[in-house]
Amino acid sequence: MLYLAVKALLSGIIIAIVSEVAKRSPGLGALIASLPLVSILAMIWLWRDTSDSTRIASHSEATFWLVLPTLPMFLVLPWLLRQGVNFWVALSLSCALTATLYLLSLWLLPKLGINILTTTPGDPPAHR
Repeated sequence: MLYLAVKALLSGIIIAIVSEVAKRSPGLGALIASLPLVSILAMIWLWRDTSDSTRIASHSEATFWLVLPTLPMFLVLPWLLRQGVNFWVALSLSCALTATLYLLSLWLLPKLGINILTTTPGDPPAHR
């Protein structure tokens, strides 16, 4: 339980740092936010928990493919805000776009031979 609390606290500290830095410098906050810190931490925790390089490789590759559908949000949100759209509406529309792109990606990737949601060898069967 302490281990889970440490993981959550460290991850929360990163988010707090990004938000505090962004208050002073949006660009520097964006730079820190764009670093794959959460992904790196997740890989470190996964390595500590499993020592399974195959699992980490699968996680890293899946992360790459799932970052792509999030990228348009970072263009659509500022565009909507600059058009005078209310923040909450703009954020909601941007999140809806991202969710739609996620679903499209999860449908399209297997058709391209990229199966990111399959289990790693040795995993117990997934519950359906």
